Amino acid sequence: MNPHALATLWGKLPPVLCAGLLVSASIIPVQAQDAQQQKRFAVPATWDDKVMSRVEIPLANPIGSPKHVSADYYYRIPIRPVYQQYPVYAPGREPAGYLEELKKKEPVIIWDGAEHAPALRTEQDWIRAGEMVFSAAITYSEDQGLYALPDVRNEDWYRKSEMPLTPDGVLPFLHYVVRQKGKVELGSFSCAMCHTRVMPGGALLKGAQGNFPFLKAAPPVNAPRARIPADLLFLFNRQLYAMPWLDPDPIDRQRTMSPEQVDAMYGGIPPGVLPRHRSSPFSPVQVPDLIGVKDRHYLDHTGLHPHRSIVDLMRYSALNQGADSLASYDGFIPADLPNFKKLPDPVDPVAVGGRYSDDQLYALALFIYSLKPPENPNRFDSAAARGQRVFENEGCAGCHTPPLYTNNKLTPADGFRIPADHVTKYDILAVRVGTDADLALKTRRGTGYYKVPSLKGVWYRSMFGHSGWCATLEDWFERKRLRDDYVPTGFRPYGTRTFAVKGHAFGLALSDAQRRDLIAFLKTL
Repeated sequence: MNPHALATLWGKLPPVLCAGLLVSASIIPVQAQDAQQQKRFAVPATWDDKVMSRVEIPLANPIGSPKHVSADYYYRIPIRPVYQQYPVYAPGREPAGYLEELKKKEPVIIWDGAEHAPALRTEQDWIRAGEMVFSAAITYSEDQGLYALPDVRNEDWYRKSEMPLTPDGVLPFLHYVVRQKGKVELGSFSCAMCHTRVMPGGALLKGAQGNFPFLKAAPPVNAPRARIPADLLFLFNRQLYAMPWLDPDPIDRQRTMSPEQVDAMYGGIPPGVLPRHRSSPFSPVQVPDLIGVKDRHYLDHTGLHPHRSIVDLMRYSALNQGADSLASYDGFIPADLPNFKKLPDPVDPVAVGGRYSDDQLYALALFIYSLKPPENPNRFDSAAARGQRVFENEGCAGCHTPPLYTNNKLTPADGFRIPADHVTKYDILAVRVGTDADLALKTRRGTGYYKVPSLKGVWYRSMFGHSGWCATLEDWFERKRLRDDYVPTGFRPYGTRTFAVKGHAFGLALSDAQRRDLIAFLKTL
């Protein structure tokens, strides 16, 4: 989606962001010293025309594969600033006079690519700066927007959305921002918004699969604010998900749905699962865990983006912060709402909005590479030892190879024929595991493949399967999930009362005791 275009069409609504596409409302003059920063700190260039022409694996139907903008265009996009942020407290937990004190503060820009920048002398300096970028809001709102000030100051909003909080009552996914003295805004859609997890007991785990209830907290599912008109919502969803080169376009299904049905579709997607841009509300994605991503050879559940070095992660970040909405998908340009035909001006504050500088992206990538898992409370006991033997005897290590517990390969989805040239270009395990193929075949992230996921850290994750159908490992290894009368404990496709979570039947033929032992082992990883 492109929230700036949506904002223009939705009255006075400030720039809004949905499903993980990151863009910014704040525009500053293009004074960024990208080239100087690269020379001083040996920061690689994010955008290179030759590389960007082959940066992603082609889509399953290659006609729709994106043609990205030129480096000249990309580097004319203004750099977004990183502002000082302040915690959001739940009602009843905020210090007395807190909001009034914030209104007295002057705006503080930490990093803008011009005269403001953190000291960057050591690797730790870069990592700390990257954490600032990771946590920085890039869209701002007052009384309107996808998430707004009235929401975070409303007790019912927390109750209805079942919002996770820290022990001191802080909402860690959103922040207050002062960009103009006397005016406090709600900042949202940082990287941390998707990739922060409130653990049992309230500890924060940065970089993990997040558990912010995106859709339960959004209007009109929860917040009592204006509903997006049905025709505008469909236009918005076309921007996010349309594949007009397919017949029928999968998003056309929404044309026959009432506003109440659309609300129910989005409201039924649980925390930890998200219909991010280029996926689908019918085939959303499990929010990925970024801890350990340095060792992953492919990014996205569909392996969309090969990951060979830090600059690949920088490019992936730039694309997912808005740059891929500028690409042409067989002539369909998402940023050009409502026509989807023309590339907007790179300085257009609505259609484009901004980008991070190369040094900001480099710092962000270094921070992500530095992420470590928390201490695992699950000890390797006798049950785990028996489970490890089950893991080895069942051949699980063939795909989930220690010590990373992934072989870092791609497996073809049912219905996809592997092109001959892919065999030499990509690491492919020609074994089909039979999981639902829609994400791989019917979305703008669909390469025809699914990557083999790592099992490390499964003890703190949830919503298993690439669309998060099973809330727990116990549910994933439940034999009944293959049956048509199964009721998923995680994501359940809209319009279904029951749904068979098919595929990856490995481990389902084990005895109950063997499954318990296997799960005990997996939870020690």
